[in-house]
Amino acid sequence: MRMDMIRVLESEQMKKNAPVFEIGDFVRVHVKVKEGNRERIQVFEGTVISRRGEGLKESFTVRRISYGVGVERVFPIHSPRVDHVEIVRKGRIRRAKLYYLRDRVGKAARVRDKFSTKTASAE
Repeated sequence: MRMDMIRVLESEQMKKNAPVFEIGDFVRVHVKVKEGNRERIQVFEGTVISRRGEGLKESFTVRRISYGVGVERVFPIHSPRVDHVEIVRKGRIRRAKLYYLRDRVGKAARVRDKFSTKTASAE
């Protein structure tokens, strides 16, 4: 009974249009930033390296390389600060978490595209 009540309360607070993306996707996260009495939208672009939690506590981590330094940000999916998430490219991966990308630099840190049309030529 108590758990049902908690689930009902959580479902009321969750976003109805929660973004649908997977680990390995290259996304553009639009975040509302408050500066003084003004509010603007800041864009953070990178690869989704993890998703964790469930329900209202679900979050995802986005990683990018900025001026040669790796930068990671964790965003709650159902936060009112996250305006929307835009998928730039779908990634093709075989892992649940992409923490190994932290040790890689340059082209080695790329994730293959899901819809690439590269096939081996039969000779």
